[in-house]
Order: sequence, then C-alpha cells, then structure tokens
Amino acid sequence: MNTKKKVPMRKCVATGEMKPKKELVRIVRSKEGEVSIDLTGKKSGRGAYLSKNKEAVLLAKKKNTLSNHLEVSINDSIYEELLELIEKEN
Repeated sequence: MNTKKKVPMRKCVATGEMKPKKELVRIVRSKEGEVSIDLTGKKSGRGAYLSKNKEAVLLAKKKNTLSNHLEVSINDSIYEELLELIEKEN
C-alpha cells in the first residue's frame, strides 16, 4: 500500500501564494499580544505565514500586512529577525 502523504498547504500573507507549510515561516501573536517567530509551527496563538524570501518580508513590512493580519503593531525587530533567518537558510 503505497499512499502519498498529504502536504499541508498555507497561504503567504504578503504574496498570496499557496505553498507547502515547510517553505513558509510562521509569525505568532500570543493571547498577551506578544509577537514572535514560530519555527516549530506549534505555538498557540494567532498565526500568519510568510514566504522564506527577502521580497515577501519587505513587501509585508511595506504594506503592513502582518500587523493587519495579527491585529497588533509589529516591531521592526521582528522583520530584522525574519531577514536574518532567511539569510542563514540561503
């Protein structure tokens, strides 16, 4: 019985592209209103997915997409942290 495993798909909030969950990074807002980067994808709270490329992060920052989606203001340090994470992976 050779069944293919279903790949979970998520939508990038910046570009609107549907991609496999592993190709995206999750940003989470906790109940306390703290925003953090969730590398495991298992933290509890409101989540938003971003593509793991520099253009998507800069687009999200420019259009304020993350703060609209998570309904909280996003610190510039979060965007800087995301850009560093992308640099390390590439």
